Amino acid sequence: MLIPYGKQWISDDDIAAVVEVLKSDWLTCGPKVDEFERSIADYCNAKYAVAFSSGTSALHGAYFVLGIKKGDEVVTTPMTFSATANGAVYCGGIPVFCDIKSDTLNIDPAKIEGKINFKTKAIAITDFAGQPCDFDAIKEIAEKHNLLVVEDGAHALGSEYKGKKVGSLADLTILSFHPVKTITSGEGGMVLTDNEQFARKLKTFRHHGIVKKPEIGPWYYEIEELGYNYRLTDIHCALGISQLKKLDKFVARRREIVKKYQEAFKDIPEIILIKEESFAKTAWHIYPVQFDLAKLKISRKEIFEKLAEKGIKCQVHYVPVHYMPFYQKTFGYKKGDFPIAEKYYDQAITLPLFPKLTDEEVEYVIETVKEIINVNKN
Repeated sequence: MLIPYGKQWISDDDIAAVVEVLKSDWLTCGPKVDEFERSIADYCNAKYAVAFSSGTSALHGAYFVLGIKKGDEVVTTPMTFSATANGAVYCGGIPVFCDIKSDTLNIDPAKIEGKINFKTKAIAITDFAGQPCDFDAIKEIAEKHNLLVVEDGAHALGSEYKGKKVGSLADLTILSFHPVKTITSGEGGMVLTDNEQFARKLKTFRHHGIVKKPEIGPWYYEIEELGYNYRLTDIHCALGISQLKKLDKFVARRREIVKKYQEAFKDIPEIILIKEESFAKTAWHIYPVQFDLAKLKISRKEIFEKLAEKGIKCQVHYVPVHYMPFYQKTFGYKKGDFPIAEKYYDQAITLPLFPKLTDEEVEYVIETVKEIINVNKN
C-alpha cells in the first residue's frame, strides 16, 4: 500500500473537456478562460475573477494592483507557503511577519496591530489548511488603519466564513489550482475581487502590461506599466471548469475524512489537533497534526520515516518563511522571532487527505499512527 499526502482526482469527463478544447480553434486566450473566471466568481459570490498561470503569479498580481512598491510593508504570517510573502517582495515590498494562533495556526489578529506603522500598506492573511481566518477582526484592524486585505485562499476554495464563501470577503482573494488543491486545472490561479478597477489592472498585468489602442489601428497596443506573461490557457481552464462541478462533493469528502481523523485522535495526549473555529466551514486542503514530542521517545523525523516505511507518504506544511536564508539575509529574520509558528513546525506532520482516499486507507493511517505512538511513549 502506498498512500500519498495529496492527490488529484481526474475523471473521464475531465479528460473529455480537455480533449474538446484540443480539437477546437482556441488553445489559449479563448472562451474557456472567460467561462472559468465567471464560474469561479459565481461560485464564490465575487463580482470579478481574473485567471492567472499559478497561485504565485496571482499573488504577484494582487500586490501589484494594490500599488505595493519599494519599502512598503505588508503584514503577513510566517506559517504559509513562501509565495504569500514572495509576491510582495517581487513588487519591492517588505513582508512583516506576525505570529499565529496555536490552535488554528492562522495569523493571530491580536498581534497584527503591533506590526502596523506608517509604511504598512496591506494585511495578507492565509487560510491555513483551508480554515478561514478571523476575518471580521482583521477587517476591523484594516479599516482602522486604512489598509487593504489580501486573502491567500489557496487552501480554501469551498470554505466558508460565517456562511459566506471564501472569495467574497477580502479586497483581493487568490486561489490556486495546483493538483493537490481542492480542484485542479493542472497549474493555475485566480484573483477574486469586487473592485472593477483592480480587475481591469489584473487583466493588463497578466498580459505583459499590454493596452490596446484600436483608435490608432486594430493591431496597435502600448505598454504603459510593466506586466508579465501570466496567462492561463483554455486547456487548463477546461479542466478547471469540469473540476468545479465536483467541488462540493470533494469538499464534503474532505470534511468526512477529517472528522474521522479528529474523532480517532481526540483522546490521544501525544497528538495535538488543529481546531476548527465555530464561524468556519473548512474545505480542509491539508490535515496537519502535531506530535507532542515531550511525551514521546522518538523524533518528528523518525515518525515521518516510520510512516513512510508503512507506505504512508506524509508532508510538513510549512517550513516557516522566516527560516528561509533569503528572508534572513535580506530582512534580518532569525529563528526565535515567532515562537508559536516555530513550535508548531517542530512537531508537525501533514497526514494524507484527498477525496479519493478510501475509508480503509483512512483507517490504515489512523491505526499506523496509533501503533507508532504506543510503541514510543515515554
